[in-house]
This record gives sequence, structure tokens and C-alpha cells, in this order.
Amino acid sequence: MVRVKRGPVAKNRRRKLLKRAKGFRGSLHRLFRSAKQAVIRSKVYATVDRRKRKRDFRSLWIVRINAAAREFGMTYGQLIGALKRSKILMDRKILADIAVKDKEIFKKIIEAAKSALPSGQVNKK
Repeated sequence: MVRVKRGPVAKNRRRKLLKRAKGFRGSLHRLFRSAKQAVIRSKVYATVDRRKRKRDFRSLWIVRINAAAREFGMTYGQLIGALKRSKILMDRKILADIAVKDKEIFKKIIEAAKSALPSGQVNKK
């Protein structure tokens, strides 16, 4: 049976993994075994944080919408309920962007939502 010498293959495999560990501290970017463990751990964090980022952004949008809605005498919950009743389909990302960048349009959205509510359901300032 012919013997297979796999020096270059192993070297390339190690080099590729150490390249992924570039920027890690201490021996985590120098030593193969620790670098391998650190790269695996970093992949786990990356996967978890991709999902966490979606949660973080949604909560940021809600905070922004709530702050802007309170300026016009509504709470976040009242605004979202009113938007659903008045069949205004707008996601929180776009709504938060409008609330931050263009107060006049946001005010018109709130007025349209208020018109769909029965009287006496909105906090007056």
C-alpha cells in the first residue's frame, strides 16, 4: 500500500484555522488547540447574537415609538392598537424611523390612528 504524506494538507488546515483566530488575545491566536476551541466558541456566540440583535433592535424601535407617541398624548400600546383598528399596516422599524426623522408625518399617522378609536380612549395632555 502506498503511504500518503499529508504535510501540506495539515499545515493548510492549521493555517486556515489560525487565520480565523486572528485578533484573539494571548495564545488563542497562536496555539492551534486553543485557537480551535476559541473559533468554535466564537461561532456559537455569532449564531446566538444574530438572533439577539433582532430582539435588541425591536426593543429600540419600541422605545423610540413610545417616546414619540407620548409627545402627542398616546402611549405605545394605544398607538399600536389604534393602528391595527384603523388598518394602517406599518412595521415598527419604519414607524420608529419616521418618529425620529419626521415629526410632522408621525403626527399625521397618530391623528389617523386616533380617528379610528372610540372617543375617550386616548390620554389627553
